[in-house]
Amino acid sequence: MELGLHTQYAASGRSRGFTLIEMMIVVGVIGILAAIAYPSYQSYVLRAKRSAAEQLMLDMTSREQQYMLDARSYTATIGTGGLNMTVPADVAATYTFAIVVDNTATPPTFTITATPIGSQLKDVDNLTLNNLGQKTPTSKW
Repeated sequence: MELGLHTQYAASGRSRGFTLIEMMIVVGVIGILAAIAYPSYQSYVLRAKRSAAEQLMLDMTSREQQYMLDARSYTATIGTGGLNMTVPADVAATYTFAIVVDNTATPPTFTITATPIGSQLKDVDNLTLNNLGQKTPTSKW
């Protein structure tokens, strides 16, 4: 005597599978987890992009010091003829960089400023680094 699947299900009174209530509970749990995780992810992305900008600023500082040794002055030019650096595309999409130089001061000084743009605007503070290695805001470095 062979029982088909339909006969087995009919005998137990239930069919196998998920109920609508069970599916709604799973969807609700996934929604809650996503609501908690997404802001943390966004914060992580902001910090990672800030870190890339900070690393570039440290590289610029190193090149400024080398430029000072070679030319006896600092340069405000990031590209060719100055620091000979290019801002990577991923960093350029989130920060603009400016170098303010005062070669008339004794000793000469420079300040590098990174201003957030685009999606990085949530990170409202400008990052600055000067020739003495002073970084502001200190909470972001």
